[in-house]
Amino acid sequence: MALQSSSSSSYSEWKHDVFISFRGQDTRYGFTGNLYKALCDKGILTFFDDGELQSGEEITPALLKAIQESRIAIVVLSPNYAASSFCLDELVHVLHCIKGNHRLVLPVFYEVDPSDVRHLKNSFGEAIDKHEKRYKDDMNNKVDTWEKALHQVANLSGYHFKYGDGYEHMFIGNIVDNISKKIRRRSALPVADHPVGLDSPVSKVASLLDVESSAGVHMVGIYGIGGIGKTTLALAVYNLIADNFDGLCFLENVRENSNRHGIVHLQNILLSEILEKKKIKLSSSKQGTSEIQKRLCQIKVLLVLDDVDEQEQLKAIAGKPDWFGHGSRIIITTRDKHLLTLHDIERTYEVQGLNEEGPLDLLQWKAFKTDIVNPRYENVLARAVTYASGLPLALEVIGSNLFGKDLEQWKSAMDQYEKVFDNKIRKILQVSFDVLGEDVQSVFLNIACCFKGYKSVEVTTILQAHYGRGMKYHIGMLVEKSLIKIDRQFRITLHDLIEDMGKDICREKSSEVPGKRSRLWFYKDIVKVLEDNQIQESFQVPFHLPLSRS
Repeated sequence: MALQSSSSSSYSEWKHDVFISFRGQDTRYGFTGNLYKALCDKGILTFFDDGELQSGEEITPALLKAIQESRIAIVVLSPNYAASSFCLDELVHVLHCIKGNHRLVLPVFYEVDPSDVRHLKNSFGEAIDKHEKRYKDDMNNKVDTWEKALHQVANLSGYHFKYGDGYEHMFIGNIVDNISKKIRRRSALPVADHPVGLDSPVSKVASLLDVESSAGVHMVGIYGIGGIGKTTLALAVYNLIADNFDGLCFLENVRENSNRHGIVHLQNILLSEILEKKKIKLSSSKQGTSEIQKRLCQIKVLLVLDDVDEQEQLKAIAGKPDWFGHGSRIIITTRDKHLLTLHDIERTYEVQGLNEEGPLDLLQWKAFKTDIVNPRYENVLARAVTYASGLPLALEVIGSNLFGKDLEQWKSAMDQYEKVFDNKIRKILQVSFDVLGEDVQSVFLNIACCFKGYKSVEVTTILQAHYGRGMKYHIGMLVEKSLIKIDRQFRITLHDLIEDMGKDICREKSSEVPGKRSRLWFYKDIVKVLEDNQIQESFQVPFHLPLSRS
């Protein structure tokens, strides 16, 4: 189901912590009124319709807006709940706007049996029978929609109160304590100061996670080149679905932190955050692995491993699904798709660059902090968007660097960007290049400098002739590292800035004397080198066969 694109509540703070759906004449001045007061006394921002937003039998825009802006919904299913067409319409909207957007809906079965709601028996069956007679000529099958909604909410995990089973105030206190823990345990993690183009990717990743299913444990991999927005996407998804879990942990910068502090440090963080204990001290990664399996296997966990680059990191922190309780979800972000394959992760999502209006929107916000920009900047902004080729990192670097600059400074800066590769952008992108073996690095530089857009079979044949051995493994590794792609026409493609990075690596060996570089691609440099007889022994000529771009 699509996310509500009109609302930033999909991945940021909500206006209301809790929305309560209830049948007024049943529980307004009793159970629900007391629940509302207890929630408010705990500082939980709760929406409680005192009747002012109800207009006849129709859901008002103000009430629908309140539902959309709520983080959690409590549905109080009392004996006469289904007799109200208004309540049933409200339930449909709650399930669509909150549950449909992977947020938490908690049913409270107040003086009713959950099976009565699920199978439409007793008062719920009687109410639906009356609605069917009343709406027998309804072309929209309204009653069918209500029946499905009741069946869906009855299958959710919630609370059951029956007179004589205990004190009502203690029952209410248990609900409030549980909700308070979920809300107090974490605030929404900062995603981006200006989120752009997230709705569709968030919806797709959330669908892969299938939070509604409590069976089993799902691991989902998010992969793509550096700076493409993998972490931003993972943060947005994390914020969206976090309330559905009993334990939460977002392990950021796994690559950097494991190199700097070791795997044991990350295992300590994971156990401390999910168990909410500060004094957990592990002596080795093997002990950490054992503790994770032993102590988290009964907990429904949401764990994000951000920027993973080694299989050992996965083995030590999230080795197998059965390390975690039923319903747990593990999200892994990486530049290396092969890592996901090695870990038997079948549910994957490749992050693409921004498209349509997204790049310009992000650039304008970073550079001007407003959507309204002087038309005089239109051409230079278009140059910047073209240069970035949809890479959020590049758009943010350019926008931040040129914040507050005048038009001439913009033009001068873009001349520089187009001539000299930006160090901040290159540093992020080059991480994937640096981990490659020397042979694979060499193959990448050949492709970046000379073979973008050529058919993969041509490139494989040419490089095989040049290196004297098969190249399929090398090219496959570059695909797995997200440095190149093979399109539907079997042509090799790569992001414009990845191409620029490769050329910049070759160029830096001698910025002034082309003949000292290992590869040449610009025809004027080639002509000059041949005319001046500048060719060095290290110079590689990767084109032994005639090529065709047709």
